[in-house]
Amino acid sequence: MNAKLGGQRKAGAKPNPFVLPVLAGITVVAVLVALKSFGIIAVPPQVLFYARWATTLLFVAYAFKRRSLTTWIIVSMLIGAGIGYDFPAVGVSLRLLSQVFLRLIKTIIAPLLFSTLVVGIAGHHDLKQVGRMGVKSLVYFEVVTTLALFIGLAAINISQAGKGITLPPAPKTDQIQAVKQTAADVVLHIFPENIAKSVAEGQVLQVVIFAILFGIALALVPEAKRRPILTVTEGLAEVMFKFTNIVMHFAPIGVGCAIAYTVGHMGLGILVNLFKLLLTFYAAIIFFILAVLLPIALIVRVPIKKFLAAVADPVALAFATTSSEAALPRAMEAMEAIGVPRRVVAFVMPTGYSFNLDGSSLYLSLAAIFVAQSAGVRMSFGQQLLLVFTLMLTSKGVAGVPRAALVILLGTVAQFNLPVEPVFIILGIDELMDMARTSLNVLGNSFATVVIAKWEGEFGKEHPSKVVCEAIEP
Repeated sequence: MNAKLGGQRKAGAKPNPFVLPVLAGITVVAVLVALKSFGIIAVPPQVLFYARWATTLLFVAYAFKRRSLTTWIIVSMLIGAGIGYDFPAVGVSLRLLSQVFLRLIKTIIAPLLFSTLVVGIAGHHDLKQVGRMGVKSLVYFEVVTTLALFIGLAAINISQAGKGITLPPAPKTDQIQAVKQTAADVVLHIFPENIAKSVAEGQVLQVVIFAILFGIALALVPEAKRRPILTVTEGLAEVMFKFTNIVMHFAPIGVGCAIAYTVGHMGLGILVNLFKLLLTFYAAIIFFILAVLLPIALIVRVPIKKFLAAVADPVALAFATTSSEAALPRAMEAMEAIGVPRRVVAFVMPTGYSFNLDGSSLYLSLAAIFVAQSAGVRMSFGQQLLLVFTLMLTSKGVAGVPRAALVILLGTVAQFNLPVEPVFIILGIDELMDMARTSLNVLGNSFATVVIAKWEGEFGKEHPSKVVCEAIEP
């Protein structure tokens, strides 16, 4: 019923009147740039200037009518690129606002990781009750996400998208002093000696280790003792979700200023690297689907056409909202409707949102090496493996937060003594990357429920409830 009403509202909505003017403006600018580039006509710089900004204003009008955070982020990227190109001094001065946004994002890291990991572990503690399904699910999650990490690692090493970028010197307050460490020091550094100190210093891996041990301990205590603490951590997780949503309302300003500073300081040539990174990421996603998910589907005999038809709506919702959490209810309904028993959906889907982030895993390994390449830091294969191991832990439990992978990326690059400056570059296209990685997260979790149900011999044995059938009707 809700789907029907939503479809009726969408069908009755008036089209945005600025769509055609925006397309016309883009066409005019593209034609003028082509004429100038190929030397056909000597286009005065003033003409290009006014054409660019007139088109930008049309985009702003479109965004006001659209009233979407995603739209505003994209428009802010255009405005920032324009300011950085036409007024470089102003663009450089706007770095302060992008730093404010970055600091707000950093404050989310520790409480978000702690709360989601504890809830993910202690909330599904009774493996005796879920039986083999629990063990198989966790093994499947770890294998698939590890493959995603290595595919991202291979993709960025092949494309070398970060090579050739000359970073401006970072202010003294942002510089991270590299410290030479032995293998023993690296291992010892993983384990916290004071959790408050770990949080204050931004030691992400130490926070993760503490959260895992805390979650296991919480799962082992009696229900009467466990439930109050689990309720608190669930509440903390919800608060951090809302905190992230509040901060993301500042995202258009932060992203726009980041692009303005980047283009103003390094010129439009940096956009070539961004486009190359974006192509690398999308190509890696396609390869992951064809080389990992498709063979698994063929091995366990997943009804591919039926699955794709069912998962289309939640994946589209995830792509549009850049939030796996927004697509969770619809995805659970869709999987139950095609034959996955509710008890399997109820366990695998929420657990997958903590431990089966295919898109985020692929993105994180790719983006982290991009940061190293941008900074001119050569990482050995052993260092890259350690990076993958770190990401394997830090990437768990954040699928419900828009652009949360960016939060994990910031913590991870700092963990490896890499400068945060290249993250400003990724901010410019993070919205476009987040659409794809969130969609892959939802696709991967939905796929996992079918695989586990097939693995357990439960697929198609129960008829979906009447409520679910009504909800998924077109």
